[in-house]
Amino acid sequence: MNRIESAFQNGKAFIAFITCGDPDLETTAASVRAAVRGGADLIELGIPFSDPTAEGPVIQAANERALKGGVTTDKVFEMVKRLREDVSVPMVFMTYANVVYSCGIERFCDRCAEAGIDGMILPDVPYEEKEEFAPACRARGLSFISLIAPTSENRVAMIAREAEGFLYIVSSMGVTGVRSEITTDIGAMVKVVRENTAIPCAVGFGISTPAQAKRMADLSDGAIVGSAIVRLIAGHGQDAPEYVYEYVKSMKEGMGA
Repeated sequence: MNRIESAFQNGKAFIAFITCGDPDLETTAASVRAAVRGGADLIELGIPFSDPTAEGPVIQAANERALKGGVTTDKVFEMVKRLREDVSVPMVFMTYANVVYSCGIERFCDRCAEAGIDGMILPDVPYEEKEEFAPACRARGLSFISLIAPTSENRVAMIAREAEGFLYIVSSMGVTGVRSEITTDIGAMVKVVRENTAIPCAVGFGISTPAQAKRMADLSDGAIVGSAIVRLIAGHGQDAPEYVYEYVKSMKEGMGA
């Protein structure tokens, strides 16, 4: 069993997203550890990028602050290596194709494997283009994690059949961000996924309250929360880790997981 599979073995998984380097990498590392203490089963680490097209204003602003602060992909890799000395939960990168291209696909995957990363999510790479990246990931034991959106429609079964790691189900149209209500028929999407793969699926985009997380996790195998955590870190800066711990703990408990 790989680390990603293990994240879904003990009830519903809580997946926390954190932008690397906002306000600095030391705070990012402390926030990751705090999220794990709070019960996070898997961590998504956002590598800052100048044009994060899938992100809403909260995560875009975090990307901008991190880049202005001098964060680089090299520094993120070094932080992950240090985290792996005491963090055992799976960690995956969420970033953009150009970040991988700038390093070189093979070299980027080599460095992921060396640092202890378990997979990657590239939201700007459509299913039809994933084979440019997936073979290099597979060769190094990394999962190239696919997204399924409300617009995927008749492609859901096809994407599910080739899924690796876990499937990221996008709850709402548009970019990331906190939403007061999620109206997409997640149950129907999950039903198609279940008919085509045994790989777990988790729902993200817009989840910020324990009630939302529980509803999405009840329909799937877990909930992904990003903007609400990134906003906490933006508001509390270097003092954020204790707030991240309390927030993640309340979300995990609220899911009944």
